Formats: sequence, C-alpha cells, structure tokens
Amino acid sequence: MNDLINMNDVVTEEVAWLWPGYIPAGKLTIVRGNPGEGKTMLMMHVISRLTQGRPLPGEPDDAFRDPVNCIYQTAEDGLGDTIKPRLEANGADCSRVFVIDETKDPLSFSDERIEAAIRETKAKLFILDPLQAYLGAGVDMYRANEVRPQFHTLKVIAERTGCAIVLIEHLNKMKGMKAISRGLGSMDITGAARSVLLLAKPKAKDPEVYLAPVKSNLTALSPTLVFTVEDNRMFLEGTSDMTADELLESTKGEYKKTKLPLAEELISGLMALGKEVSASSVYGLLKAHGISERTANEAKKNLGIDSKKQKDGSWAWLPPKRETEQLSIQD
Repeated sequence: MNDLINMNDVVTEEVAWLWPGYIPAGKLTIVRGNPGEGKTMLMMHVISRLTQGRPLPGEPDDAFRDPVNCIYQTAEDGLGDTIKPRLEANGADCSRVFVIDETKDPLSFSDERIEAAIRETKAKLFILDPLQAYLGAGVDMYRANEVRPQFHTLKVIAERTGCAIVLIEHLNKMKGMKAISRGLGSMDITGAARSVLLLAKPKAKDPEVYLAPVKSNLTALSPTLVFTVEDNRMFLEGTSDMTADELLESTKGEYKKTKLPLAEELISGLMALGKEVSASSVYGLLKAHGISERTANEAKKNLGIDSKKQKDGSWAWLPPKRETEQLSIQD
C-alpha cells in the first residue's frame, strides 16, 4: 500500500524567517553575484549580527533576538587570514561560529556531517561557499537528474533541523538574460531554493553594493538593500527601487576580466575539495562564462592538473598533488 498523506491531517504553519524577507528558516537560499563583489563579506555581516543577537539589515533597531550559532564552510578563503579577521572586524562572537574540519575528508551536500554538525551546535545558519565546490565528485551541475538528488538531500536537512542553509553562487556570463537565469548549472539549482538573492554593483568602481531579491516562493519580493564596505565591514545605507534585472542591465561591460585568469579561478574553485571532477563539468562551467575549451586546457596546464580516462570513456580532471592545510576556527 502506498504511503499517503491526507491534507486534512496536515497542520498549517506560518513561514519562519531567519532574516525576514530574505533568508527563510529551514529552507534553501542562494546568494549569487560576480567574484569580488562582497558575497562573503555580506555573510560575515549577517553572521556577526546573528551571533550578537542584533537586528539584521532592514529590521527595526529594536528587533533584538537571542544570539545563535552559525556554521560557515568555505573552499575559497583561508580561515585564519581571511574569515576570522572579517568576523572580528564585524564584531562577531567567534565562539558561536563553527567550521566542519575538511582536512582529511572534503565535504559534500550528501555528507552526514552536515546534519550532525547542525544538531550538535544547534546552528540556525549553515553556509556553503561556493556552491559548486560542495556538489560532490562526479556530479555534473549542468545535468538536472544529477543535481536534483543532491539538493533534495540538503532541503530535507534544512527542514528537519529548522536551519537556514545558504549557498553562495557565482554568476554565469550569459549577459542579457534575466537575473533568474544567471546562476551556474541547471535551472533545477535555482528551482530548489525558496529564496534567491543577487549581490551586485551598478558600476564596478562605485562604493555601493546592492542586495536585490531575485526570487521568493514564500513572500513578495523584499526591498533592495544598499550597502557600503569599509575596512572589512558592511554598512547599510538604505534601500533602492532597482530590481535585480535592472542591476544586471546596468553592469553590462563592467566586468571584462581576461579569460585565462578567470578560467584558472573557476577551475581552482572546482578543485578546492581535492577530488577529481568530470571534464564535462569543467567545460560546462567555463562555457557558461564564455570560456573556450582551448583556454580551459591552457588554464589546466598552468594549474598543474592531470586527467585520466574513466571506464565509461569519459575523462576526469585530478586536483594538483599538494597537502591541504586548514586552520581551526578556535584560538
């Protein structure tokens, strides 16, 4: 007999929010933007306020809450030289910030340590930065049938624990597309998130950075927030009428990073976990940024990456052989 749920037995619940209008509790959220625009800085700002119990951007000044624990996983930035200094600059309570040690065993979406760590620390926010580094070896982010099970696992963890899970994502280079279509990989990635946020600058040299909702399945789109960054800290300056689509339209031609350095940056992110990655995944990621296979192979050579043929005839890229060091978040 099939396991059936009668909707008459389902208890109606209100939507719970970690950051009202922007990050729902117990759900998946994506924060996307170009490299270097402040996605990590934004998360440090949010973590700082959550661990101190202070109001989040856009909330009333008297909207204090109980301080909560957070978990931050990064495959791109050093804990000791980048993450902790930024947390301290923002006034975070570092005793409430945790990192799963990946020194011996890299993390992926399906890793049991994610839920275990959330339950052990009672974390209310779990961040994976960047998304593509944690999908897992052999998962092609451009294939919906491979992406879907990974995101379902993460979705279930969020729902079971009530923890908000935030995924940091780079933009693809398909200019002229709507903001909803500017994420990397399959559209199933965007579809899995209940909230998608865009962090962007109208002009590359402007001091302001804008956080604009792209998608919300749980409420009407909240106002676009405007921040400035100074000395590793973010400051809320107000709101803007600019939508995510208008922000992307205004940035056309602002990012002309040469293809080879960009290819090396993207490939390094994929290889950060120390696991082999299918060549098709690498080429697919770089193609979305307008990078040819020829440039991809040149970047591969520069990074010292080897490849091997799989049993099914496909090729996999192997990360450079070097020891991976990870500093503890604790003093």
